[in-house]
Amino acid sequence: MSTSDPSAGTPAARHPEPRRSLLVCALVGAAVMAGVDEIVFHQLLHWHHFYDRSTPGVALVSDGLLHTAELLALVAGLFLFADLRRRGALVAGHAWSGAFLGAGVFQVFDGIVDHKVLRVHQVRYGVDVTPYDWAWNLAGLALLVTGGALLARARRAGGRRPS
Repeated sequence: MSTSDPSAGTPAARHPEPRRSLLVCALVGAAVMAGVDEIVFHQLLHWHHFYDRSTPGVALVSDGLLHTAELLALVAGLFLFADLRRRGALVAGHAWSGAFLGAGVFQVFDGIVDHKVLRVHQVRYGVDVTPYDWAWNLAGLALLVTGGALLARARRAGGRRPS
């Protein structure tokens, strides 16, 4: 290894990995949205817990388990993201679309499956939940549409990395 070679000691750039960029950032996006839900709606506003169909102690433990899973997913996603960047394989357009899609999937899954199908909790209690449900699910849908539009744009660009 020559000390005059500026690329000495750096890993060789690999081919761009658009699919992996999308999936890794979808994991990060879902983890970030889970964190926003946990911090804002569970802790700051006290609107609900992850599992509200039992005692307050069980509800608190369920929030802790959700927070643990969210943090593990975020750390794993950020390590995978750093690996893509280090290898020069990150495709920015696919990464951004993945982040929005992951956040949207989490939001819509929570709004439909957790709130309505499984009924583990509602967005808020003591009020008419209809406007809250609409806002929750439309926000998730907006994230999904944004992610889908970014993905279509990235695919049209051919998965090229920005110069």
